[in-house]
Amino acid sequence: MARYLLKRILMMIVTLWIIVTLTFSLMHMIPGDPFASESDQLPEQILLNLRAKYHLDEPLPMQYLSYLKSLAMLDLGPSIKSETRGVNDMIKDGFGSSALIGMQAIAVALFFGLIFGIIAALNRNTWIDYMAMVMAVLGIAVPSFIMAPLLINYLAIKLPLFPVATLASWKHSVLPSLALAFGPLAIITRYMRTSMIEVMNQNYIRTAEAKGIPTFLIVVRHGIRNAILPVVTFLGPLVAGLLTGTFVVEKIFAVPGVGKYFVDGIFNRDYPVILGTTVFYSAILVLIIFLIDLAYMFIDPRIKLSGRGR
Repeated sequence: MARYLLKRILMMIVTLWIIVTLTFSLMHMIPGDPFASESDQLPEQILLNLRAKYHLDEPLPMQYLSYLKSLAMLDLGPSIKSETRGVNDMIKDGFGSSALIGMQAIAVALFFGLIFGIIAALNRNTWIDYMAMVMAVLGIAVPSFIMAPLLINYLAIKLPLFPVATLASWKHSVLPSLALAFGPLAIITRYMRTSMIEVMNQNYIRTAEAKGIPTFLIVVRHGIRNAILPVVTFLGPLVAGLLTGTFVVEKIFAVPGVGKYFVDGIFNRDYPVILGTTVFYSAILVLIIFLIDLAYMFIDPRIKLSGRGR
């Protein structure tokens, strides 16, 4: 186990380094700089001073090494467009809002996705199964940025049940959470249905049924635990993406989350914000995937994390 943990930690560090390097390179391949739009409004000397302040006048290798040094000290750098807050402060301010609607979306998607998937599997090839699959297809086909205006139109305008914009209260978080949950809910339903059908056809399930054990107990004790592995695999990138914010939905509902800063950073060519939010998202992603791998061992003891069994 110790060898496996050390190996995975090293892989996480290498993965983050590759992501930082690629993002830094692609970002600087775009012509211009953050002050290109102000070149006609500011004197040349002021532009030179601004570029020097943010080290944009240095060669790219020097900028890259300087950023890696700051990153090693957990300093994501200053924001070029914001004089009062750095990237660390932006992520600190926005992560709470993103995590709130993200956790709510995960809870809704996981709870209803598992239930719908199990019900569809136990009622295979019936109208219940067909209805669940139609809902799953719609959930996958309709993206969140389409679902968000629909929810606003029907649940905030025509039926004024929930307010929109910002996060002044818990009611403001309901619609963005539902918009984020619809797609993952559909995918979890399909995964759980397919896996549950396969598990329920196993010999040990048939043996339990032959002994007269109620179907509910068979599903709870044996079915769910063995059928949930594909869902757990999907939860890794899902949790990372929802916790760190989804850019379009946060923009639609004016949620002051991490996604908002990332979108603003792209439009403003704010290099430190783009890099910082990308690194933050990537770090959470690789950490959660690592935790998911560890969770496999507790869900299914047959899975080994070290040695030749892996």
